[in-house]
Order: sequence, then C-alpha cells, then structure tokens
Amino acid sequence: MDEKHRGYDLKAPGHPGAGSPRHLPGRGPFPRVDDHLVEPEITRDEIIGGQRIVASPAQSPHADQHGVLEYVVQAHVRPGYTASVDLLTRVDQESDFATDTCVKRKGVDPETGARYLEELAFEVVSEQNEKLVREKAQRMHRRGVRRVFAVWAKSHRVYEWSAESGSWRQLEPGAQIEDSCLVAPLQVAALLDAATADNSVAEALVAKDNPVLQEREAAAEARGEARGEARGEARGEALGKATGVAESILEVLEARGLAISEARRQEILGCQDLDRLNRWLRRAALASSADEATVES
Repeated sequence: MDEKHRGYDLKAPGHPGAGSPRHLPGRGPFPRVDDHLVEPEITRDEIIGGQRIVASPAQSPHADQHGVLEYVVQAHVRPGYTASVDLLTRVDQESDFATDTCVKRKGVDPETGARYLEELAFEVVSEQNEKLVREKAQRMHRRGVRRVFAVWAKSHRVYEWSAESGSWRQLEPGAQIEDSCLVAPLQVAALLDAATADNSVAEALVAKDNPVLQEREAAAEARGEARGEARGEARGEALGKATGVAESILEVLEARGLAISEARRQEILGCQDLDRLNRWLRRAALASSADEATVES
C-alpha cells in the first residue's frame, strides 16, 4: 500500500487487544499467523505496535514498482514455495499487517496448524513514514521472518534489514539476492528496471526448466539440425560431383596414354572446384601432355 495513516490506539481501554501481551497456550510468545486483529479483505486496517493504520491505495511510482516486484519475485520462487501479495500476518500480540510481497513455504506448518510464516518479505516504500517501515522490519524479524527487504520507489534503491545494526543496508544495483527460497539469484537491478526484470524472469524460468521454453529450445535445435543436415547434404552432393569429374579427368588422360605424376593426380582428386575440374576435363580431351591438360589459362 502507498500510505499508512495512523488511526486510533489499539490499546485504548475496552478495545480488543488492550492490556498486556497475551501468550497463547502451547504456542509460545507469538499468536498464530492467521489469528488476526483486523478483518482480512473487509477493511484496509492494519495494526502495528498497537496503532491502527489505514492502508491507502497506491499511486505511481509506488504502484508501478509494486508490479515489477511481484512479477520478478514470483518467477524466482523455488518449487515448494509460493509468492504472496498483501498477505495479512499476525506478527505479534500488538501487530497485524501485510507486506507488499512475500515468499513462504506452501502447505500447513505442523507445529502451529496454520500456514507457514513468510521467510522473505518485500516492502515498497513511497510515502510511508520511514520510522514505521523500520518498526515493521523489526517486528517481522522478531517474529521469525528470515529476511526483510525494502524498495524505495522514488530514489530507486533497495535495502535489506540488518538485525545486527538495527538499520537498513543498501544493496548495490549489481548485487544479487541469493536464498534457499529462490531457484536462481535475484538481480537487485531487476527490482528497479522493467527491462532488466524481463531478463531476470527469463533466466529464472530457464532455471525452473519451464516446459514452454524447453519446447522452444528443442524446436530451435531441431531447425538448426535440419539446416545443418541440408547443408551437409548439399556439400556431400557437390563433393560427389567433384570426385566424379576428377576421376573422369584421370580416365581420359589414361585412355590417351598421357602420363601423370602422383602429385598431379592428388591435385586433381583433391580439387572441389567444379568449374576448374570441368576446364581440366575439356583440356584433357585435347591436350598433348598431362601437364598441359591441367595448366590454368
């Protein structure tokens, strides 16, 4: 979402979620990822650290950047994982919010009976308060999200959250994001540029052994082999003709009793120029010596 507007305090007296954080029995300090404080797909509300936020629809360039992000990440996801958009997650006792794009394992986590927690999370940043984005990253990290990335739409920069420093670490455009969730390294530049995104997606689909690309590659190889065979047949046919003419030259010379050296014989047999061989053949029929028959004009 493009903007997050603060609303009322979730911890106001009498409001659901007020009071000290609750620990659900048998689930540790965190609630289930799908134990929501807001109503999914009904409201635009999110809750971050007890504060209710209204997530507004996006404008360019945020919406454009979001589209590129989803396109690239989805293509890179390894089998067994899935990419999700605006997936609402109960991050902790006081937080229930979504990131723009995330990657999680498919299926149900046997330890919780709920879906798996996202492992990679991507947030597009445009108008949001930087402090709010930092708070989301901190809470996601504490929840167990392995890696959190932020794409600043206006400045065209990509950052990864560093829990060690408690701050964002900028990734250079030439860098790659490598992770066990991804089938191929994700080019940072692909998150910022549509043309690079296309190339990166193509590489990811090749790494996935995409059947459509495999069919196209097989068809191209078949066409190449067919052209090669055709050229080979043409060369073979031309060579056969040249050999026939060369042998005819030697037969004419022999029939006329004209002696020929071994070097000259090999020259005639090794020649593949049909025009030259035909000239030699005509001369062999009229020449008074073998040398004269094969001397170029």
